[in-house]
Amino acid sequence: MTIWRPDPSLIRRPAYLSLADQVARAIHDGKLSAGARLPTHRQLAYELKLSVQTVSRAYEELIRRGLISGEIGRGSFVQAARREVDPPYLPERLGELIDLSILKPVCEPMHLETMKQGLAWLSQNLPSSSALSFRPNVVFPRHRAIAVEWLKTCGVACVPQNVSVTNGATAAMTVALMSVAPPGSTVATEAIGHHTLIPLATYLGFNLEGLPIDGQGIIPEALDEACRTSDIRAVFVQPSVINPTATLMGAARRAALAEVARRHDIAIIEGDVLGPLVDDRAPPLFHYAPERTLYYTSFTKITLPGLRIGYLVAPDRYVAAVANRHLVSNWMATPMVAEIASKWVTDGTAMDLVRWQRGALDKRQAIVTEVLGHGRAMTHPRALHLWLKLPADRSETDFVSQARLQGVAIAPGASFRTSDQPWEPAVRISLGSTTEGELRAGLGIISRLLLGEAEHLLLAI
Repeated sequence: MTIWRPDPSLIRRPAYLSLADQVARAIHDGKLSAGARLPTHRQLAYELKLSVQTVSRAYEELIRRGLISGEIGRGSFVQAARREVDPPYLPERLGELIDLSILKPVCEPMHLETMKQGLAWLSQNLPSSSALSFRPNVVFPRHRAIAVEWLKTCGVACVPQNVSVTNGATAAMTVALMSVAPPGSTVATEAIGHHTLIPLATYLGFNLEGLPIDGQGIIPEALDEACRTSDIRAVFVQPSVINPTATLMGAARRAALAEVARRHDIAIIEGDVLGPLVDDRAPPLFHYAPERTLYYTSFTKITLPGLRIGYLVAPDRYVAAVANRHLVSNWMATPMVAEIASKWVTDGTAMDLVRWQRGALDKRQAIVTEVLGHGRAMTHPRALHLWLKLPADRSETDFVSQARLQGVAIAPGASFRTSDQPWEPAVRISLGSTTEGELRAGLGIISRLLLGEAEHLLLAI
């Protein structure tokens, strides 16, 4: 039996959630170790002067979060810590492997020359503040004003005071989550969603609830039901060509989700890493619910990978929280990279690169149709990837391994799974991470694997 006990003075309404959150924090902080046996429902109810039903409901909530297990006849036990999630991509390119696992824009020698020119300009025009100051309020006022202009191309109308300049989209997403989802709370998202959310939920101590999706993303009724039955503090959405399923959310769906969020007073975190690259989309969710939406975009996926700058827009109610979380996690974006981004926004280079990317993706999508056929995979004309569902009798793990043995790296679909609902095996295939020739060859290998008979991978011992 564990020594740690919840503090009755910290119990708030609803009591079961408050109790569950206390236990969750104790597990997160190491006060309750893996395998520790929790008090019985009746014993804890007596100690805390709560009903047995309240304690039982709290334990059920902890089981749902994957933090404890209940064993009939033995009791309730703290679960072992979850295994670190493997990234769906290769950390580095190996030998002659065709790497279709990592999500990158299409790049050619022109992109390197553009960055060299940017660095040459910077060497002659670097403001002293960017090199000698580490105060965001000194370095970034001008960059924020330019960010407002770029955000207009994304459909976001805001003022500089509500913009934070971050080191790319991941930093923006992390700060946004830290600002709206305290430890023990729950964030809703797509059942097949952003792979980075999964480890972030563990590291930041919030629960992740994957919701049913259709061809436009999260189903509003599912979000409404989750908000009525769980401690949902925020919903994370990628409405514009969702990673990894590449679906595009329509205007009516965006408005409906905004209304559900408003009804339950939850925050919306909107990831929009493709920004103006997707030219046939509805306005961002920020347009429908600006008072509760934290919106972010970046340049990495639409210009070139080395331009790691993002813009995070927060409504007034979250500005202070965002500033404080940004302070302790990143402090500020790299000023010198911000100088290049601001110049490229001002002189049109950034949008020129976006237009070039659209043309390059047209060619890549044509290769997909040529090799895999029309409609076999889920994608979008502006997507940097495709989502390929496998036949029901194919093992996702074996398929990825067989592709790897034949020289092609792809991302397993399970890396993007945020729900325990029934799973259809699938893989994500990136289109911009290599040359057109390698893409065609890699897709050809994948096509042949699909046509072949399912077989288990045999390894020599």
